[in-house]
Amino acid sequence: MAISKSYKGEEKIETKKKALFAAQLALERKAEDLVILDMRKVANFCDYFVICSASSQRRAAAIAELIEEKFDEQGLKLKSKEGKSEGMWILLDYSDIVIHIFFTDVRDYYALDRLWADAKRVNVPKGRKTTSVSPQREH
Repeated sequence: MAISKSYKGEEKIETKKKALFAAQLALERKAEDLVILDMRKVANFCDYFVICSASSQRRAAAIAELIEEKFDEQGLKLKSKEGKSEGMWILLDYSDIVIHIFFTDVRDYYALDRLWADAKRVNVPKGRKTTSVSPQREH
């Protein structure tokens, strides 16, 4: 995996790899209708959206918790988090990727997939991987 150096000299995992890792984790917790949108040509506030649905508030919270835990283990810092207590739309902002975990009906209402229809969709590999698989840092 490609690594870039930030202005402070710390290693940074490639943004697309982070989005794919988040997708793998969400699928492990049975996320539904998962898509990754490449936002680089349509927005200037992030590189990727990871959008998924959950069939219950409890499942949405479980998806968010797993992503937070595994990203933290990789040293990836959460910039902000919204909606976790309500569980209807949980947003995890990691600056370069933003993860949206929706309760199914709420996702239909906000329709981010349609709102950002100009964004290119990233192919998410089929087949679930376990959380023991994480983005490896290359030297």
